[in-house]
Amino acid sequence: MKSAYSYMKTSLRQKRETPEWRMLLARWRKSRVTVRVKKPTNLAKARALGFKAKTGFSIVRVRIRRGGHKKTRPKAGRRSKRMTINKNLKMNYRWIAENRANKKFPNLEVLNSYKLAQDGKFYFFEVILVDKNRPEIKKDKNLKWISSKKHTRRSFRGLTSSGRKSRGLRKKGRRAIKARPGVRASGRKSK
Repeated sequence: MKSAYSYMKTSLRQKRETPEWRMLLARWRKSRVTVRVKKPTNLAKARALGFKAKTGFSIVRVRIRRGGHKKTRPKAGRRSKRMTINKNLKMNYRWIAENRANKKFPNLEVLNSYKLAQDGKFYFFEVILVDKNRPEIKKDKNLKWISSKKHTRRSFRGLTSSGRKSRGLRKKGRRAIKARPGVRASGRKSK
């Protein structure tokens, strides 16, 4: 017997092939970069990542421009070693989306996020934000951990799922000796 969420997934997959979906993407392109939405577009994915339809939870849709994030070289006369144009941004797009959502809503904490859609120019993500000061969140036994002080500004410190992936912290144990506290940090330590 199939669950309701599996039916939701298949209906969303079918919806993405219709012209109405393209019209929706066009509307999202014209809207603001960070938009608070009433309910998640992909409810099954949001629920799997910890979203609950109760006070204290918010969903934010973030639009990110696609393409390589190379630094543009300044038009200066001399060239220092920091002006190299081959330096790529080491953050993944989902982590960037979480940071932008958290910057827009500084009183909320990022719980998780997921990719919603993409077109030729943009990626669209939905970020799940939690108001950690709400009594409903503090009383919830599965969510009260986010109210502690060590979980402040999680997305900026790379403690969310996408941040940990970008820092190379998916593996544990013997395979990840050189990965802690992060791939780039351990590289700096060994030099």
